[in-house]
Amino acid sequence: MELRQLRYLVAVAEDGNFTKAAARLHLAQPGLSAQIRQLERELGQQLLDRGGRTVTPTEVGAAVLRHAHATLDAVERITSTVAEFSGLLRGQVRVGLISGAATEELDVASVLADFHDDHPQVGISLTEDTSERMLAALGRGELDLALVGLTGAPVDSGIGLDIVLETPVVAAVATDDRTHGAEIALAELRAQQLICLTRGTGLRGVFERSCAAAGFTPDVAFEAAAPALLLRLAARGLGMAVVPALTDSEAAAAGVRVVRIVEPEIHGRLALARRADRPLTPATTVLLGQLRIASRANRKKPLRQDMGVAHPAVCSRGSW
Repeated sequence: MELRQLRYLVAVAEDGNFTKAAARLHLAQPGLSAQIRQLERELGQQLLDRGGRTVTPTEVGAAVLRHAHATLDAVERITSTVAEFSGLLRGQVRVGLISGAATEELDVASVLADFHDDHPQVGISLTEDTSERMLAALGRGELDLALVGLTGAPVDSGIGLDIVLETPVVAAVATDDRTHGAEIALAELRAQQLICLTRGTGLRGVFERSCAAAGFTPDVAFEAAAPALLLRLAARGLGMAVVPALTDSEAAAAGVRVVRIVEPEIHGRLALARRADRPLTPATTVLLGQLRIASRANRKKPLRQDMGVAHPAVCSRGSW
């Protein structure tokens, strides 16, 4: 039995398809199939069921996969530990990011670039996705770190969180809208046509949970992945956009006016998420530390007082 065979088995099980797994591993499919069959012959058991449209683990295969994952994780930790003692970080760090979150207030791009300059032997991959899917990917071991928006729902106990930003959630209407004042009670949104981020984002989750607690389901007529588009729709009078807090200048530039949501106020939170129930690789630990330093620097910036609400400079107009 060889480590590469375990890697091949894990890849096929994850993709459910020999062709996709072979492409991901940069192998020819016949060679991949031959290696899996050789492993099955050595163990004397069929590990994968090839009878359906999707390749699935057999009962024995599922048991072997658990040990395969543990073995490969252990090998990665051994390799990383040796590299750490030699003063050279190696390996791969897989980072997830909500769409549009890398701005100057929390400049993720600069942090990644500085990390790469300091540790060129470490590969970095970056994925943009919704918070919901990235938290699930962390749980499956497909990501090492992620900047996510929190929905207020319980998070897997195996996920560790560092809150990097908290900001009010507000409504935005066209500047010439005269039907709304400076504030609106959450319950009054029951009768409004709303414009929101897509499902799976933290802000959408927080908003829907708050509406449910108030006894209603919001009428979301338009949804999009970027708050900038939500603001453009609101500016054209298509409804009230539910977005992270805006400064007066940001609202004016977007052609909207801010209406505070009260009774109760709603807050969105951004967090750095990682696995807390297993050791992080040295490379992941170092990058997490650098992201924490960047986020602490952001939190030390002066609080804004726009709209009578004190809150940190909003680090993202992305898909919370």
